[in-house]
Amino acid sequence: MSKRDYYEILEVTKTASPDEIKKAYRKVAMKYHPDRNPGDKQAEELFKEAAEAYEVLSNPDKRAQYDRFGHNGMRGGAGGGFSNPDDIFSHFSDIFGDLFGNAGGGMGGRQTGPPRGTNLRTKVKLTLEEIAEGVQKSIKIKKYIPCATCNGSGAKSKDSVKSCSTCNGHGRVRQVTNTILGQMQTTITCPACDGSGSTITNKCGSCAGSGRQYGEETVTIDIPAGVTENIQLSMSGKGNVGERGGGAGDLIITIEELPHEHLKRQSNDVVYSLFISFIDAAIGNNNIEVPTLKGKAKIKVPPGTQSGKIFRLNGKGLPSLNGYGRGDQIIEVNVWTPQHLTDEETKILEQLRDKPNFQPNPSKSEKNFFERMRDMFS
Repeated sequence: MSKRDYYEILEVTKTASPDEIKKAYRKVAMKYHPDRNPGDKQAEELFKEAAEAYEVLSNPDKRAQYDRFGHNGMRGGAGGGFSNPDDIFSHFSDIFGDLFGNAGGGMGGRQTGPPRGTNLRTKVKLTLEEIAEGVQKSIKIKKYIPCATCNGSGAKSKDSVKSCSTCNGHGRVRQVTNTILGQMQTTITCPACDGSGSTITNKCGSCAGSGRQYGEETVTIDIPAGVTENIQLSMSGKGNVGERGGGAGDLIITIEELPHEHLKRQSNDVVYSLFISFIDAAIGNNNIEVPTLKGKAKIKVPPGTQSGKIFRLNGKGLPSLNGYGRGDQIIEVNVWTPQHLTDEETKILEQLRDKPNFQPNPSKSEKNFFERMRDMFS
């Protein structure tokens, strides 16, 4: 089943401002909130779908990537969705705190939960061949992971975790502020438990109560074909985990393109400089091999080929990341002039110097260097 457009899900236009996107998400979230649709699996899926859309469109980098490449640009983890509504509440606690009054003092609503972990950044190097086909990469990331001893709780045992008496286990408390207009009520993260809703009476000895430790995780990244240098992919929930069971941040992957031995990228085209001998240029050669992204290919060089001639192998370039079309391989001919000749070779060429066919006689139809370059990259 194809994924719906994120703007369509939130019922906003592509020019919507961040505030308009947030308001639209609040509206959809209220409509399909699990507490308002108990037992309704379809509403739960729509609720998670809206959260996925908001996760992308509320992030300027992810939104720009989505606007340019669509769902293909989200492969590798960005916009990967949420496994359950509780993940959403933890991820967007600021929004749901306002929507459903998650405060202490006997108020209802869901627990805010511990703070989310921080994002991580890494760089992945790709060859042109990998970019042409798309690739799956497994990389090792050093980061904060859940403590193996306490499974991320930060407590020595289950009996060591108590409900926070300040917020009654809700993770948020009501704050009253006196202003010139009177008293103003707001809800804030509980300062006693940092939003976790619980306190620890006996901390885990391995992590000193933080619920996490520095370690390593192998992450598998699906990189779509056609990515470009410095494009960023995002994997939700693959960054540092938060303390005491707090959700994980994101892993931001930047693509670095490795230089190719023979080919040079120009947008979705690849360019190859072919050097041929004076003999091949003059009498032609029907069996010249050139490297491509998929092995070798043979081309025909017709008699009388001039230096600067452009050949094009259709569809032998790189695919577009948005899935539409593929570039070409452009072959630019360079006639190689011998630099060291024997006496015999010099004598033969001297005999040909004044022959009519060896006198430069460019036709008016032949394009100059700048015209060829314009056609090459147009």
